[in-house]
Amino acid sequence: MLSLFSKKKQKNDLSAIADAVMIPLEDVKDEVFSKKIMGDGVAFTLKNNVICAPCSGVIEVLFPTGHAFGIKREDGVEVLVHIGLDTVNLNGKGFKALACQGDKVKCGSPIIQVDIDSIKAAGYDLTTMLIVTETKDKIFHFNHYGDIKKGDSILES
Repeated sequence: MLSLFSKKKQKNDLSAIADAVMIPLEDVKDEVFSKKIMGDGVAFTLKNNVICAPCSGVIEVLFPTGHAFGIKREDGVEVLVHIGLDTVNLNGKGFKALACQGDKVKCGSPIIQVDIDSIKAAGYDLTTMLIVTETKDKIFHFNHYGDIKKGDSILES
């Protein structure tokens, strides 16, 4: 009986990375994402310039260009946040890392600051994807399409 209380309950949740409009991944204008080649997820049209961790975990990957990062949760689930389409071609211009690869982060921790105006002025689509790249056999059902605030759950309860 005590073993029931000694196990940590794993929260199977993901949160909005910014104040944004959340859209289905299928609506992204890039087939790698819209056809879910990298995994299932959602996309965001950003309303503010700081991208935050969608969950607690370790930043396993933080691209030097700042356009993408990956977090591994304690339960082994891995997520990728990819900021914009083809923004890797900016070579870091318009992105400022606020965290480092290897950092332990909490859900909502600021990870990347984005200069939205300069990136849009350079002709790039800033649609930002959140992809579950390793599910660890968990099932994710996304909801709340439309306006969403940073930190709001993006999963059906």
